[in-house]
Amino acid sequence: MKTQLIHDLEALVPRFAEALAKADASDLEAVRVQFLGRKGSLAALMAAMGGLDPQDRPEVGRVANAVKARLAELWQQCQEHLAQKAQGTMPFDAGDPAWVPHVGALHPTTRIQQEICAVLQRMGFETVSGPEVETDFHNFEALNLPPGHPARDMQDTLYITERVLLRTHTSPMQVRTMLARRPPLAIIAPGKVYRRDSDLTHTPMFHQIEGLLVDRQVTMSQLRGVLTALVQAVFGASTRVRFRPSFFPFTEPSAEVDMSCVLCAGRGVLDCGEGCRVCKGTGWVEILGCGMVDPAVFAKVGIDPEAWTGFAFGLGVERMAMLKYGIGDLRLFFENDSRFVRQFA
Repeated sequence: MKTQLIHDLEALVPRFAEALAKADASDLEAVRVQFLGRKGSLAALMAAMGGLDPQDRPEVGRVANAVKARLAELWQQCQEHLAQKAQGTMPFDAGDPAWVPHVGALHPTTRIQQEICAVLQRMGFETVSGPEVETDFHNFEALNLPPGHPARDMQDTLYITERVLLRTHTSPMQVRTMLARRPPLAIIAPGKVYRRDSDLTHTPMFHQIEGLLVDRQVTMSQLRGVLTALVQAVFGASTRVRFRPSFFPFTEPSAEVDMSCVLCAGRGVLDCGEGCRVCKGTGWVEILGCGMVDPAVFAKVGIDPEAWTGFAFGLGVERMAMLKYGIGDLRLFFENDSRFVRQFA
């Protein structure tokens, strides 16, 4: 009986330590009562000493006193630990597991927008910004889109009042800049724009970068040189660029700009022999619109079209990001899924 009692007493120490480690702060008092209370495990074992032979009691008593002191010490250490934690004074333990912080990442639209702006800034373009809520004059009329113009239907948008709306492009910053400053000037205007679209390939809000250069004797060949350099800086030196005639009310002549497909390298066919789904087998992907500034726009902002010429261009940031990073679904940009963004860390 003596041997068993000593074993049971000594076993209380690791059991008490384990119970303290697992218990929540609200459960600690119950753990103390279970082991150290008047009817606890230690008290029950010490009461059992009355059944021992008189010669065995001193030895078991010494073990019981040592165990009681050790349990009291563990309880005191637990209380001190809780007090330090509450005061934020926990001592540093180099052996504790390291906390790995969550590392964020820039959204792909932010990454590509910063990259495009950096390329154009190195060419001498200045970045400007302005309001997302615009007047009809800055958004349409000054850009050769008077009321009733059929081209407005392509940008049917979200109106606040009859003459105030959410801007449909960042071109109003071109108007604001030309009204505020005299040529020569070279600006880019990145930012959010809004249109009444919502389907698999369009969203009501997206991002654009508009560019404008006004100087004497600006030519279409200079526009081609700037845009070719931009595309090749973003997508690689081997990327080919072509211009197709088009129409925009605020430029004349106007052009759509295509680049060779990034997925099939402009062949129209993938390595597996299947037709390319990005360029639909043509080898080309449309990326932006551009042209020479229409003299009517210069007249609206008080710039002499006989003395000054210029070019303008505009591109969709999400479209460039989809091509740059191989993103197949526009909705991924707006679903706020951190797993999607972490891929770009």
